[in-house]
Amino acid sequence: MRKLKFHPSGNFNEYYAQELTIFETDFGRVSLIVGLMALFAIVPLVLSPYMLYIVNMIGIASIAAIGLNILIGYTGQISLGHGAFFGVGAYAAAILATSLGMPFIVAVPAAGVITALVGMIFGIPSGRLKGLYLTIATLAGQFIIEYVLVHWESLTKGTMGINLPAATLFGLELFSDRSFFFVIFISLVIMVLMAVNLMRTKYGRAFIAIRDNDRAAEGMGIPIFRYKLLAFAISSFYAGCAGGLWAFYMRSITTEPFNLNLSIEYIAMVIIGGMGNIAGSIFGAVFITFLNEGLRWGTDILINLGTFSSAALTMAPLREFVFGLAIVLFILFEPRGLAEVWRIVRSSFRLWPFSY
Repeated sequence: MRKLKFHPSGNFNEYYAQELTIFETDFGRVSLIVGLMALFAIVPLVLSPYMLYIVNMIGIASIAAIGLNILIGYTGQISLGHGAFFGVGAYAAAILATSLGMPFIVAVPAAGVITALVGMIFGIPSGRLKGLYLTIATLAGQFIIEYVLVHWESLTKGTMGINLPAATLFGLELFSDRSFFFVIFISLVIMVLMAVNLMRTKYGRAFIAIRDNDRAAEGMGIPIFRYKLLAFAISSFYAGCAGGLWAFYMRSITTEPFNLNLSIEYIAMVIIGGMGNIAGSIFGAVFITFLNEGLRWGTDILINLGTFSSAALTMAPLREFVFGLAIVLFILFEPRGLAEVWRIVRSSFRLWPFSY
């Protein structure tokens, strides 16, 4: 029998198992290992404390965005309450650490589990609602959680907030941006591997089937309500773990950050990064985080100049406008997001000098 060969224009798979591999070639595996080694060995040493803080924020936002991408990009369930679930995770970790004395390594995953249970409660309407109606239901969940966090003062301390103890891991105190960098990005790597492997299981294939056509999925025997509820739970678990990491990193939390604007930011990360793509969640988190910092940096410059202070005051509310404009532009010109741009660039190098 003639032996099959690879064609320059792409890869040819002979077995179904080859379709499930995360990396098509050994070069991809080696590149990942080298990239991770460079990330953990070089980045913490060369970046300034401020830039390290920004990178840590990107890592936390990436974890939360991956969870939302599982819900929106892979299952097709729109949620406007992801920022509130992030807040539930932050407050759950803070309460577990201060009231029950749970250590950092236990409080963060426990916060994820608690948030998953809350997410399942607000995911119940997904059994009967879809599209705009489901979006409104999750928006109501956002406002309900915000109200509870502010007014359940006996548990959340209301507007006073909660001060967390210093995080310790295996007896070592995580007191600096550098030490938290390793914890955050090791957590990110674990969460990425979990998400990628989840999509390769029957649960991930069921999510995609529901996204493409829920009636056809139900006709194939997939219990769509159960899987929709599972998608809400997994998405909320990621948000809760990210919120717990954020709470320990900041050491002090209040209710203000967990508003609708934060939920919109996460949706922007998913759309701009690429829906239905795990790597796209990270691309989107990088883009939105640096966009936030760029707007803040520009506002500070205008304020420091003095003569343009009035322009700075009018520029601050334009943040939401810039987010909306970025989303619209990506939907118009690259609906698959930055992940598709990266795929095209990567393929062009792999297929060079061929044009196809």
